[in-house]
Amino acid sequence: MKRTTLYDTHVRLTAKIVSFAGWDMPLYYTGIVHEVEAVRTAAGIFDVSHMGELFVSGTEALALVQGLTTNDSSCMEIGEAQYTLLCDDNGGVIDDLIVYRTDETEYMLVVNASNVDADYEWLQQHNQTSAVCDNRTEAMAIIAVQGPKSQEILQQTANTNIGDLRRMRSVIARIGDASCRVARSGYTGEDGFELFCRAEDSVRIWDRIMMAGESSGITPCGLGARDVLRLEVGYPLHGNEITRETTPVDAHLMWVVKPDKGDFIGREAILNAKASGPKHALVGLSTNERAIPRHGQTVIVAGRAIGSVTSGTFSPTLGRAIALAYVEPPYAEIGSKVDVDIRGRSCACEVVKTPFYRPGIPTQAIANK
Repeated sequence: MKRTTLYDTHVRLTAKIVSFAGWDMPLYYTGIVHEVEAVRTAAGIFDVSHMGELFVSGTEALALVQGLTTNDSSCMEIGEAQYTLLCDDNGGVIDDLIVYRTDETEYMLVVNASNVDADYEWLQQHNQTSAVCDNRTEAMAIIAVQGPKSQEILQQTANTNIGDLRRMRSVIARIGDASCRVARSGYTGEDGFELFCRAEDSVRIWDRIMMAGESSGITPCGLGARDVLRLEVGYPLHGNEITRETTPVDAHLMWVVKPDKGDFIGREAILNAKASGPKHALVGLSTNERAIPRHGQTVIVAGRAIGSVTSGTFSPTLGRAIALAYVEPPYAEIGSKVDVDIRGRSCACEVVKTPFYRPGIPTQAIANK
């Protein structure tokens, strides 16, 4: 089992450690509910160094990225990032990732921890260019600072004005004596930053941010809170909402598919899927019952299975259980009533608009919709 360079820090902070995607990672420190609330109201700090960093460089780096991903990277400036997908020939989603343009002829692909090796092999297998692919995952660390107070906390440690940084943009900065790439991005729905640094610098950077944020209520957060936070804002998780069996059409991700840019793997299959329409639709479910729909549980209407839950949790922000599920298209209309079979017990749910939570909107207003 792999460990990030922040592992001893997590142990010192009495984190509950679990195995995830081949890594020993913190599930929570003080508790998932408290950590979710900290990110929504102040700031949370996460170790996400288990995520993969795959670099593509050389004069044909763009050509390789364009041929393998669905979004259009040709218009990216140095320092810019974009969300995109890696698809197979059938249009199935191999992975979802963030592409950063780090230099004139270099791109960094940040991929899911469980897919690092497979994604890297896919890049190499389909590289018909002179571009060079490099897996730097274990040499790097990623620290995320998320929440409405993240900018004021991080600004105390950075040697550049990060307030000028726009969403999905990055800049090289120093945090104390360590250099890192600071990106305005994250997986929580709140304003926040992700710091990419050398693995050996991660502890010093973490400690410096923790000291700067002490008076602002910064809280160490684990994978449990991260999953709840992403679900509250409706972000997909690979292996749940997106897999090789789902296309971008199914997952409502056609906004990151740019067929007009030219050919890429999966293009024709995705266009065919769009023309024929989704076989199942991804929807949000909400229930006021004291039960939580979970991954893999069956969605039922009038005693007939019409879909399955992909992710579910109790939302501390909204005070009720929420879930994402794939259902047959006729039952995807907002307001539709369905049931979820929870270990033999029927749980009444309603199809609701996603995201479940929107930063800046009072949670009571959302809860009443």
